[in-house]
Amino acid sequence: MRFLHTVAAALLLVLSASAGHAAESADPYLWLEDVEAAKSLDWVRARNAISQKELEASPDFTPIYDRLLAIYDSNARIPAVSLRDGWLYNFWKDAQHPRGLWRRTRPDEYRKATPRWETVLDLDALSTSEKENWVWKGAECLYPKYHRCLLKLSRGGADAHVLREFDTGTRRFVAKGFELPEGKHEIVWRNVDSVLVATDTTPSDLTSSGYPRIVREWKRGTALPAARVVYEAKVEDVAVGIDVQNEPGRQREIVQRAITFFEFEYFLRSGEHLAKLDVPVDADLSLFQDQLLLQLRSDWEIIGHRYVANSLIAIPLVAFIEGQRRFDILFAPSEKVSLIGYSKVRSGLLLNQLDRVRGRVTEMRYARGRWSARPVAVPEFGEAEAAALNDEESDSYLLTTESFTLPTRLLDGVLGRDGHRTLKQLPAFFKADGIEVEQREAVSKDGTKVPYFQVGRAGMKTDGRNPTLLYGYGGFEIALTPGYHAAVGAAWLERGGTFVLANIRGGGEFGPPWHQAAVQQNRQRAYDDFAAIAQDLIQRGVTSPRHLGIQGGSNGGLLMGVAMTQHPELFGAVVCQVPLLDMRRYHLLLAGASWMSEYGNPDDPAQWEYLSRYSPYQNLRPGVKYPNALITTSTRDDRVHPAHARKMTARLLELGQPVLYYENIEGGHGGAANNRQKAYMDALSYSFLWKQLR
Repeated sequence: MRFLHTVAAALLLVLSASAGHAAESADPYLWLEDVEAAKSLDWVRARNAISQKELEASPDFTPIYDRLLAIYDSNARIPAVSLRDGWLYNFWKDAQHPRGLWRRTRPDEYRKATPRWETVLDLDALSTSEKENWVWKGAECLYPKYHRCLLKLSRGGADAHVLREFDTGTRRFVAKGFELPEGKHEIVWRNVDSVLVATDTTPSDLTSSGYPRIVREWKRGTALPAARVVYEAKVEDVAVGIDVQNEPGRQREIVQRAITFFEFEYFLRSGEHLAKLDVPVDADLSLFQDQLLLQLRSDWEIIGHRYVANSLIAIPLVAFIEGQRRFDILFAPSEKVSLIGYSKVRSGLLLNQLDRVRGRVTEMRYARGRWSARPVAVPEFGEAEAAALNDEESDSYLLTTESFTLPTRLLDGVLGRDGHRTLKQLPAFFKADGIEVEQREAVSKDGTKVPYFQVGRAGMKTDGRNPTLLYGYGGFEIALTPGYHAAVGAAWLERGGTFVLANIRGGGEFGPPWHQAAVQQNRQRAYDDFAAIAQDLIQRGVTSPRHLGIQGGSNGGLLMGVAMTQHPELFGAVVCQVPLLDMRRYHLLLAGASWMSEYGNPDDPAQWEYLSRYSPYQNLRPGVKYPNALITTSTRDDRVHPAHARKMTARLLELGQPVLYYENIEGGHGGAANNRQKAYMDALSYSFLWKQLR
């Protein structure tokens, strides 16, 4: 139960407020922040038309689009499944079902090469009958006794969604069931006739980040506004979270207060009483059987014991409540080994780790009050991840292995059982013969060694002429790992390009310290790391600025904006997707306030001082030759405001710089609502890169 959203600032000083107003009045493109205004959309359509005409005319566009759409719609893709009441459920999109099918099959059937699936809900048919552009956002289900799910349906892919109760037995929506209009809801089942819910019953129910802050216990057949309030967070908090853990013989309810993006308070609910759990505010907490689990983000010293950041520790919940603090250490990090997550099965945990940015998995079995560990055999080089099918029903899990050149393989495992059987094997979607993978390091400005993966033709000439695409993110403790990227392979590698994946600070490749090294006033370190990798590629003769392109989205879009404004001399092309770019106003736009623990508060003069040094929108200068750029976003992105991309494009055009812009009307923060839109936007990006970098 983790929230990737933070706190908005409280009251502002008069000085900083007036500085903000001055900056706003000096911004000639504020009108583009009105997302649906006719003037804004006319501007969008005009820019789209120019970009589409130019890029669709490229000889690369149609072949890339057709190739990518065939991959995205391929029936050979591995269906991701979850186990519920003896069924394996999957959500599937293809050419015949662009909106998607929610479907299910039995485990034995799933093992077959071509399983028979039973359709539970056809989203295309529902969209047609209701005249809505529904996009699937998941289901919250109550099992095994009752076949009820709360479906999350988004209009056009936004984070905000409609919630409706559905019966998987009858495969129909429940008449007069639990239902909520469009909003950013948090909801979990307590039992078949009651839920815990956090939503925007009134505007005052939201935090300044735009997320729910009040938890209510809502009973079937009653009005939501009259439901009992369980917990109320502050307006300046990020959000509240709720979790109900059902295990044989026990049910426990947890309420989470997200103070900032990475700081939380946890409350255990017993009857009508909430008991605060005395744990570090930056720890992630969950419950397993009789155990309280904590994954630490900073060192914790307590009662003579020291537990280091990124450790996973456990203690009996009753003992913890009684004041004991002697934990079992389930995972302890080292300099190059980190824990990136874990999954719960009925009798234990599956720990997913990175060892020098290579996937590793450990089984942790819990029996008779003791923990035991067993490593899982995975390939030496690549990505590996284990995930429970259902933590309440079985010890079965799925193990996924892949690498840049080896297609995804799905294996089944059982906690404590030797060996894994291959369930599914993804076919090769591109020709990997002759492609080699290297892991290298660049030295950043402050001397830190920063790893990166280089994927390209074996024996390539180091004459600086290889078209090279450098991809980065570097934020929110998210790790970039060496997985099988079919689109990169088909649209870039197979055509002779070189692909580079940057593991810069700000990410989670080496645990919380790697992330924390590049937040707020130290953010520039992430940008220095990225520039160092680019310079290393150039110095080694892999490529040159004329042939070096960069790509990133969301926080990675901010990285692109900084890279092109701080080092325009290093790059020949930039693809900047669903980006943050105006760091003066990011906290005022949509969910932006929730990220201030990552970036800082622009209304604080001291923090704006360092933000202003890299904010891309404010650092565009006349007379500078910037790299050719393609900037993309989505009108329906209600997380990162499309005005970031719009205003940056408008300013570049004002300066006479080469820039193309495309805004998808649907798509949300993912940029695309279906496979055709995804293939189209990716084809725009790759055809643009080939045009600029050959």
